[in-house]
Amino acid sequence: MAVDEGVAPAAKTGDEGTVHRLKPNAIGLLGVVFMAVATAAPITAMTGNVPFIVSSGNGIGAPASYLVAMVVLAIFSVGFTSMAKHITSTGAFYGFISYGLGRSVGLASGLLATFAYVVFEPALIGIFSTFATDTLKDQTGADIPWWAFAVLMLAINATGTWFGVSLAEKLLVVLLATEVTILAAMAISVALHGGGPDGFTFGPVNPVNAFQGTSAGLGLFFAFWSWVGFESTAMYGEESRNPKKIIPKATMISVLGVGVFYVFVSWMAITGNGEANAVKVATDNPLALFFNPTEQYVGHWAVVVMQWLMITGSLACGMAFHNCAARYMYALGREGVLPSLKNTIGRTHARHGSPHIAGVVQTVVSGVLLAAFWIAGKDPYTGTYVLLAILGTMAILVVQAVCSFAVLAYFRSHHPESRHWFRTFTAPLVGGLAMLAVVVLLVSNMGVAAGPESGSLVLKATPWLVALIAVGGIGYAQYLKKLSPERYRLLGRTVLEETKER
Repeated sequence: MAVDEGVAPAAKTGDEGTVHRLKPNAIGLLGVVFMAVATAAPITAMTGNVPFIVSSGNGIGAPASYLVAMVVLAIFSVGFTSMAKHITSTGAFYGFISYGLGRSVGLASGLLATFAYVVFEPALIGIFSTFATDTLKDQTGADIPWWAFAVLMLAINATGTWFGVSLAEKLLVVLLATEVTILAAMAISVALHGGGPDGFTFGPVNPVNAFQGTSAGLGLFFAFWSWVGFESTAMYGEESRNPKKIIPKATMISVLGVGVFYVFVSWMAITGNGEANAVKVATDNPLALFFNPTEQYVGHWAVVVMQWLMITGSLACGMAFHNCAARYMYALGREGVLPSLKNTIGRTHARHGSPHIAGVVQTVVSGVLLAAFWIAGKDPYTGTYVLLAILGTMAILVVQAVCSFAVLAYFRSHHPESRHWFRTFTAPLVGGLAMLAVVVLLVSNMGVAAGPESGSLVLKATPWLVALIAVGGIGYAQYLKKLSPERYRLLGRTVLEETKER
């Protein structure tokens, strides 16, 4: 199939019909990696999650909890990437699960994944707005309301999606490079100075310590939370060059690269403060866990820069989630899950090949959610960010677990030449069970994770909302199967003609 890289041509579906498709060959390996790593938001994960893990989770074992999470997610990714070599679809989990466990479970998973990414964007806008208002007030004295920054981020995200993935990639490269550099500068400086007041100690990376502390389950959950979005690599398959090779590589690079970085940076932050003092510092002044060693071993200027990069890091993360949400909406829309969606969110921009209408819809939904939380008097960080992040994380973890079992089922009936005792059986089985265990960790620690919002109606409704969406997806798929079989046949089956399921 000949492709004009300047436009977004039509693509054939797995059955009949024609749909709009995204711009091909728009992004390479590094671009896909940057988009995936941006959803993890290294500086937000480190400065936001590590102090909480140290103070309320597994104490100095925080780096060990990241080590455990990295191993589990790498095992999960083995099965995930095995399937990515055969299927390329912007729907990612939606397409994978549809092929592995059937269209009904696929639609339910697609709706859950879409819902997760939809709520992740306003969550990140909440923490971005908090970082921005606090930093400007501390450093310039300017007192700007948080909602002004929320509007700014909504506009930036909408613009990035409208003009296509290549523009978003360029912005994220710059933002990610700076936040990774400042965290690495702190960590390397501590290492070069031979560690902190207690010297260079290995207790923080001892795997046994991942299961110690005040609440090991809470610490492990927050470690897994720090990777949310890494699987978004598969969403960019249709826009990448040679997706059968790029997507598996990008996924493993994202998991292992981010994991090694998390372990090293959190280890050096604890070491820089001293094992004996780290828990107290994280409890009394969470950000000081990173600011103290940065100021001592790099300089005060680096602390100032780090504060600004916490703003841009959360912006990068929110931008990546916006792109993910738009692509999931587009994937559902172009297959006509509802007929009215095919010519709205299922369309792509004639010139940029972007899911521009889906991007606008996502902007509106995010704006409505932010307005609702604002009217309800919720703090943009302890309310909006925490509650929506927990809600989205539960939904995406359930989908990840289901995807592992979909890999198992898929390779039992497809591609005997690709079956392997570890890659297509053991890894997805272990990965799926581990993901279910993480869901249990989340449910059992939701109240503590929510902090001051532990009594919130949104938090109490979280498991029920996830269950309702899943059941609704299965029910609607069965409705289509009975009354509109031609639409049912398309569920999760739209793939590139030149990279079709094989």
